Amino acid sequence: MAETDVVPREITQQRLNRGYALIAGYRRDQPYSVADMLEERAVDAAGLPFMVFEGRTLSFSQLNQGANRIAHAALARGLKPGDVVALMMDNYPEFPMVWLGLAKVGIRTALLNTSARGPILKHALEQTAARALVYGPECADRVASLEAAELPASVLQFAPPGVAPVACVPGSASLEEAMARSSDANPDRRHRAGVRLGDPLYFIFTSGTTGLPKAALMSHLRFLNAGGVIAGLLDLKRGDVFYNVLPLYHGAGGMVVVSVALHLGIPIVLRRRFSASEFWNDVRTHRVTAWYYIGEICRYLLSQPPRTDDREHTLRRMSGAGLKADVWREFAHRFGIERICEGLGSTEANYGITNVDNKVGSVGRLPYPERSNIRVLRYDAESGTHVRAADGSPVLCRPGEVGELIAEILDGPTAAGFFEGYTSAQATEAKILRNLFRPGDRWVRSGDLVRFDAEDYYYFVDRVGDTFRWKGENVSTDEVAEALGRFPGPAVVNVYGVRVAGAEGRAGMVALTYADPRLFDAQAFHAFAAARLADYAVPLFVRISRDADLTTTFKLRKIDLQRAGYDPSRTADALFVRDARAGTYLPLTAATLTALGIAPFAGD
Repeated sequence: MAETDVVPREITQQRLNRGYALIAGYRRDQPYSVADMLEERAVDAAGLPFMVFEGRTLSFSQLNQGANRIAHAALARGLKPGDVVALMMDNYPEFPMVWLGLAKVGIRTALLNTSARGPILKHALEQTAARALVYGPECADRVASLEAAELPASVLQFAPPGVAPVACVPGSASLEEAMARSSDANPDRRHRAGVRLGDPLYFIFTSGTTGLPKAALMSHLRFLNAGGVIAGLLDLKRGDVFYNVLPLYHGAGGMVVVSVALHLGIPIVLRRRFSASEFWNDVRTHRVTAWYYIGEICRYLLSQPPRTDDREHTLRRMSGAGLKADVWREFAHRFGIERICEGLGSTEANYGITNVDNKVGSVGRLPYPERSNIRVLRYDAESGTHVRAADGSPVLCRPGEVGELIAEILDGPTAAGFFEGYTSAQATEAKILRNLFRPGDRWVRSGDLVRFDAEDYYYFVDRVGDTFRWKGENVSTDEVAEALGRFPGPAVVNVYGVRVAGAEGRAGMVALTYADPRLFDAQAFHAFAAARLADYAVPLFVRISRDADLTTTFKLRKIDLQRAGYDPSRTADALFVRDARAGTYLPLTAATLTALGIAPFAGD
């Protein structure tokens, strides 16, 4: 559709309904599990590929047999239903094999970020009360960062085929050896007797962009819904091929993509990590038809030099999050993408919005918002609180106003509106607002600032805490980053606010990532920013970095950048300060700050 076309609300609803067709029959109390679905695929898709990885292919039958060996090995080590096993591995086909095998005997898995070490790793193990830890050789040094007393009683190394074991964690056993001694037959279903779709399958940790990660509970139902919806919205079927470059320990790569494959019996082409130079080669080689993206990856792909064969591939459908409007238009045009389903929601969210109308820049539409559990509360970025009316009641946003999206917690038979929370009761409670509109109601804070238009299309604005106030105006880091992202040169643009002594609010600062920092043109960047942003939104400071501060799921981290501020003693990166009169950015020194009347950075 053209960007100016208005899609009738009933058409949007029909498209959404098609997306929910696969999951319509799921109920929280249903005696069914992901392990049951795997065993079904091992019959009706036995010889079909489940995963293609670095020259080897794992079929659904082989996946099931390997999972069975895992299940029997776990029982042999004394693990029992309800126990938790932590899993720390890079992207390998054996990653889902481990947690699927554990699920067959009612054991839950904590999916650990492979970069976790020391106190963060210890925190993760404590949050999930893990009784055992399975790790890949590539994570051995991180596991070895803990004392023996800080590790679970049972520690096993799992070296996938072609990967050599590493002997640096005393007391580790070999999971491959335990599997070799175990049966590949389906374990007795009595080991998962009583498991319902609403029961926990595994734990996924939040990205940790603002502090220590939280362990979010993921039920069998949430897992199945995640992939079932995407399969329906993208109209996927057997014969399609899904591509994944995202970590298998996170919601996008490990839940959505694997769930799609198990629902439909289609293959995942797995890459250990994203490569801009190899992306399209993989797509062409494996005839990939669908992909789950993160917006920053699309920007990386656009930064590659144009080629005459940019449209000569099979990828036509994408779903994901974080795709800025400018990148969306250029990406779809350059690479010939027919359908993009952008969405909004977190791993643990009790809501979901998806753009099924191909409306560029929107994260989705609520065609009949009164039927939804979603509302948008007016939010004061300066005080960090929700706006209240004179009688103390919350104020709902009107079209065009920016506020925080909240979602009512529902306790119906399906997953709709249900909030599973975290392993920490305190963390769960911190996300909930109570008694907002009527006694006893409960609403989950999304932490997302959004706006919606008269047609009820929603647009992401920023994260709560990222939007800041400067010169009496609210500044959205996301909107500033989108505008500055069109400046040629930087691979990543990360905007955040920093405190300036003696000034109200926070001043804008941008970290630009260059392979060669010498390529930064201060005057050209100033002209570009000043032409596209209101004066108060033009960053006061610039930091030039070789490497972006990203999570492993390509989310921008800001907390360490904010702590460093514009203090030259806290970074080796080049810093610049804006001289608006001169129309440029000057190298930041004590002398330039004094000349411009700006106090030295005093901490965040």
